[in-house]
Amino acid sequence: MGNLYLVRHGQASFGAADYDNLSELGQRQSVRVGEYFARKGLQFEAVLTGTLRRHAQTWAGIAQGAGLTLQPTVWPGLNEYDSAAVIATISPLPLTRPDTPELYKHHFRLLRDGLTQWMNGVVSPKGMPTYTEFAHGVTSALEHIRKAHTGNVLIVSSGGPISTAVGRILGTAPETTIELNMRIRNSSITEFAFTPKRHMLLTFNTLPHLDDAEYGSWITYA
Repeated sequence: MGNLYLVRHGQASFGAADYDNLSELGQRQSVRVGEYFARKGLQFEAVLTGTLRRHAQTWAGIAQGAGLTLQPTVWPGLNEYDSAAVIATISPLPLTRPDTPELYKHHFRLLRDGLTQWMNGVVSPKGMPTYTEFAHGVTSALEHIRKAHTGNVLIVSSGGPISTAVGRILGTAPETTIELNMRIRNSSITEFAFTPKRHMLLTFNTLPHLDDAEYGSWITYA
């Protein structure tokens, strides 16, 4: 039996022109994950990441903190959905940059509504796959890991793919998968055990590397 660790990227640049770039805090979160893995004595047979910059930056921080030199396998199916495209399907007018609690809530209400419609096949966001295709990109990575590995494997990805992986393993409805997605924290660790036939959820959305009080301000969601 193997163990799969899925890490969400560190804090990115929410509200900025280029979201796909870790903030300074996001970089520190990533290094802390690596330091935690090193303290646990974890070694990995393989690392898979999406193609996004924030995935590569998060892996670089983990590798730095853990002293790892593995070359990751880049798996496009682990990329995040395009939240702007999802929102645009139900709110065509450009949104004001969210810089108040009210605007943040409005942004995520629209995102939740758009995700629900996309996952149920009601809307087709521009430039995006269907949700069935999106989910296949995630499950194909899980299948690859089951077939190719028997030890510890690391995935560095985003909230959408990670919550989709958990949802598929647990057989949840789309609405439940969305709620998982909305609550997943930056640099959080989700763990599966796996055999050649299946994955089993062990933990979800944990932050053991930020447990100490001095890291309380490092806990972020976007």
